Amino acid sequence: MLPFAILLAAAALLRGQDVTFHRDVLPVLQARCQECHRAEQMAPMAFTTYAETRPWARAIRQAVATRKMPPWFADPCCGTFAHDRRLPDAEMRTLMAWSDRGAAEGNPSDAPPARSWAEWNLPRVDAVVSMPEPFLVPAAEAVEYQYLVIANAVSEDKWVRGVEVQPTDRAVVHHAVVYIRKQGDTWTRGPTTADILTVYAPGGVPDVFREDMAKLIPAGADLVLEVHYTPKGTEVRDKMEVGLMFASERPAKRVITLQMATTDFRIPPGAANHQVAVWGTLPNDALLIGFFPHMHLRGKAFEFTLVPETGGVETLLKVSPYDFYWQLSYRLAEPRALAKGTRLNFIATYDNSAANPRNPDPGAAVRYGLQSWDEMMVGFFDIAVDAAVNKETYFVR
Repeated sequence: MLPFAILLAAAALLRGQDVTFHRDVLPVLQARCQECHRAEQMAPMAFTTYAETRPWARAIRQAVATRKMPPWFADPCCGTFAHDRRLPDAEMRTLMAWSDRGAAEGNPSDAPPARSWAEWNLPRVDAVVSMPEPFLVPAAEAVEYQYLVIANAVSEDKWVRGVEVQPTDRAVVHHAVVYIRKQGDTWTRGPTTADILTVYAPGGVPDVFREDMAKLIPAGADLVLEVHYTPKGTEVRDKMEVGLMFASERPAKRVITLQMATTDFRIPPGAANHQVAVWGTLPNDALLIGFFPHMHLRGKAFEFTLVPETGGVETLLKVSPYDFYWQLSYRLAEPRALAKGTRLNFIATYDNSAANPRNPDPGAAVRYGLQSWDEMMVGFFDIAVDAAVNKETYFVR
């Protein structure tokens, strides 16, 4: 579908003034925008019909011209990623020309068939598990992190190739980390040693791994949802669901989510480019498959780098600018083999100055904390190892 949309966009430009919604713009919106711009998704407006889209023609032009939309923050300097959302130039020019030339509707009979969107974005959903009771998000006051348990999520060992989190109301969920708690364990606040099933943030895409890769949920395990709720002005009852797509057979590779983080930092008042770094070495060989950076409102950029034994630094991913409201995961187009002892260095840059329009208080020194007015420095990354190796045994050097 995507190449067809590009061809239509190019053809529209060749026709000069004749750029219409149904024939030229709608295919681009279906391919690139409706993932979020449709009912009950992250975007605040839908772009599925002319009536819905026409009032936003100028805003669409501005968003695509500045590459604000679709949201994608990986610097093209480094790495090649699946799900790269950047618009091809031909599609950008089509959307801009449509706005510039009066945002004509055209003939509805020229429209492609409406894109069919399922309730879930996974290729298929084999099971859905949910919180036992809704959580009441208040209208205004701050909410402490919630640790909500989905007990006995699976009755037998299940290898999970795909996972998707769906809140009742995406507007009140800043992020959620879904931990796998082994049968018999009773902890409620997720330790970094526990397996992570997925990390959810609005605007991201579901985790879907190659056919030879999956995560394991052991029989009788619970899922512990660490949820950061953010009130939106009205009370909301959220009952989060987790959709699971199972592997058809035991995979060759197990996917493990790791993280490097620090809580030991202080960002001075007014600092526009304050950096915080963490580093570590891999205890064993692995295939690197993806990244997810996490900071709060003062986050400006995040780099995942590798330090070769021969010296120098290789940047694997540079997220710049970092956007607190569009926290995306970045899946490598091809896995990267990393040898035991490989040194990884992650660097977060913060803007605590008055020039940052989202800064809650440029005059305050900022330290680690759970709420959005505090800060965090976490670099999640996914690796794939032999299916017989679990997170615990992977760290045996």
